[in-house]
Amino acid sequence: MAKKPTGSNSGGKNSSGRGQRDLKVKVKTARGRKLSSTRWLQRQLNDPYVKRAKDEGFRGRAAFKILEIDDKYRFLVPGARVVDLGCAPGGWCQVAVPRVNALGEKQDKAQGFVLGIDLQEVDRIPGAEIHQLDFMEDGADDKVKTWLGGKADVVMSDMAASSSGHKQTDHLRIIALCEAAAYLAFDVLEEGGTFVAKVLQGGAEGSLQAELKRRFEKVANFKPPASRSDSSEKFVVATGFRG
Repeated sequence: MAKKPTGSNSGGKNSSGRGQRDLKVKVKTARGRKLSSTRWLQRQLNDPYVKRAKDEGFRGRAAFKILEIDDKYRFLVPGARVVDLGCAPGGWCQVAVPRVNALGEKQDKAQGFVLGIDLQEVDRIPGAEIHQLDFMEDGADDKVKTWLGGKADVVMSDMAASSSGHKQTDHLRIIALCEAAAYLAFDVLEEGGTFVAKVLQGGAEGSLQAELKRRFEKVANFKPPASRSDSSEKFVVATGFRG
């Protein structure tokens, strides 16, 4: 159970609000709950991005990662056709829809398209088309192009493999996912397109980076402010697909 610590108001807060302290939510340990789970829950309850996501109607704090990445690199533009791989729970699609004008609400701007792909069923997102699909199965790229009605301007992925608890193993798994996403992007991206994907720092991404530099005009690595400081995740942003 979560509770907020209490304290006397005398001397701690005056009428102007000076001296007020931010109160952190503390989580009691519970029988059957691991210490790591308690720490995770406490971190979630005290995470400002979690609160912002709830306040702003996003399905998760990860929405702010793609917001911050796009604020820097500007690839979610009106008219863009976007593929979000591993889109559950849908926060990245929620960000993409208004930015590419997928609903056509800005009549003076080109209307874009947002396609979400995931292994699991994802609740409907207004303005996005969601399909349940293993993007690594044979013929997945053809299905994506059929749903798009052509090629994509952006392929993006926030996918992460289930944690094994072993840092090096987790790193290799997420690099394998990122490489698979990249090869799908090579097939479905329009010339000049953008590929964005999560990787973990650890060294094994060198061959992936080399391949991206061969296929794209520019390749950058960026850790958005919404990424937790204790996380080894970063995002590779490859722009200017050579086709």
